[in-house]
Amino acid sequence: MPPLRLGISLQPRWPLDDGARVLRAARHAEDLGFDHVAVGNRLLDSGFGLDTDPLVLLSAVAGATTRLRLLTSVLVAPYYPALVLANQAATLDVVSGGRLILGVGTGWNPAEFDAVGVPARERGARTDDHLAAAKALWTRRPADFDGPFTTLRAAHLGVPPVTVGGPPVWIGGHSDAALRRVLRFGHGWYGTGADAAEVVDVRRRLGDLADAQDTGRLTLASAAFLTPPSLPAAIAPPGRPLGGTAPTAASVADDLGRLAEAGLTACTLWLPVAAEHVERAMEWVAAEVAPQLG
Repeated sequence: MPPLRLGISLQPRWPLDDGARVLRAARHAEDLGFDHVAVGNRLLDSGFGLDTDPLVLLSAVAGATTRLRLLTSVLVAPYYPALVLANQAATLDVVSGGRLILGVGTGWNPAEFDAVGVPARERGARTDDHLAAAKALWTRRPADFDGPFTTLRAAHLGVPPVTVGGPPVWIGGHSDAALRRVLRFGHGWYGTGADAAEVVDVRRRLGDLADAQDTGRLTLASAAFLTPPSLPAAIAPPGRPLGGTAPTAASVADDLGRLAEAGLTACTLWLPVAAEHVERAMEWVAAEVAPQLG
């Protein structure tokens, strides 16, 4: 069983008068040995943290770090024209030296879809269109593509990605349509608050939908919610807390071990604590939990 790779979400509401604080936190995560940092994609205030643009913030993180992988968790593909998405992702792939993981979802927020002028009912079809077009742009020069929302003729992307074939794509979602999208476009599946039983179920469903495809190539990853003991929660976690409602290092490590046994290979820790407590939370995980994972 491969070791479970732990990452940190950079979602807390960082103080606007110290914009570099989030970059210091990312460097600290790297120093502590975490695998990746993650940034979500909200355009309007969610109430759950500072809703920065993921590609912009992760570009800054790329310049402040040398090893950390950079995960969009998740980028809402329909918000971006396919060509813009492909070029922005390729740019971040280049400037980070191939450290980008493009986590992608279809989105859900009606207010945001209205604000960007994209019909929410088209979100699945647009996601498929944009991923297929991006793959064409990343792998062919020139690229031709005909889709319901994107047409390309002899297109040369502004910057080709440094990662052969483009950055790895993790697809978010739990529906059959999302899992089919994983098999068609993805290098992995990305869940939210998944427990071991759900990971096992996703593996089974991917196998059932895959026909002759090799699902063993896929990364299975998920975000998990954790408030370390002795640190106050700034907001209620939007899902089941890792380690239970009164977590200890042992209970958190046990939950993570069960996830790894179920087939999860990467887990992003979403810490619903105030920004000033994030580094202490990371230090607790690194010192008390990670050594128990083997």
